[in-house]
Amino acid sequence: MKKKRALLILLGIFIVWMAAPESPTIPVQGATSKDWHPNAFWYEPWGKSGVHKGIDIFADAGTPVVSPTYGVVVFRGELGLGGKVVAVLGPKWRIHYFAHLKDQSVYPGYLVRTGTKVGSVGDTGNAKGKPPHLHYSAVTLLPYPWRADDAMQGWKKMFFLDPNEVLDVK
Repeated sequence: MKKKRALLILLGIFIVWMAAPESPTIPVQGATSKDWHPNAFWYEPWGKSGVHKGIDIFADAGTPVVSPTYGVVVFRGELGLGGKVVAVLGPKWRIHYFAHLKDQSVYPGYLVRTGTKVGSVGDTGNAKGKPPHLHYSAVTLLPYPWRADDAMQGWKKMFFLDPNEVLDVK
């Protein structure tokens, strides 16, 4: 009986989080859709990763990077290509990924709201020596198989979402 109740509770949480509404905002304070190239998502060839799985939002170093939606911080750390990064799990089981940060303002477990500062624009990782920018990606934990295509690494489109669509700026 306890296992069944626990499963029902988990199922309820899953359904609520999947159905939770969101209206993501641009994650760089003061930025507009003119601050990145609209065709940068899935641009190829793109260095070691082969394909650019996000957008680069250009801004002055130190400009606040804010959470585009509410959620929970699930990762803060350093990764080779991304440098200083933060990841937020938001509604619809989407991970909002922020890379090349100059600094990080949140820790795993933090609950964030839309507009909460998660870090600031920088040039860490493979962006060293390039103009400061935020690499922003949105990844779904629940695959969308109908999005896969024959592009380079096209099967990954089941998980990587076009930030132009997520941010509703196209």
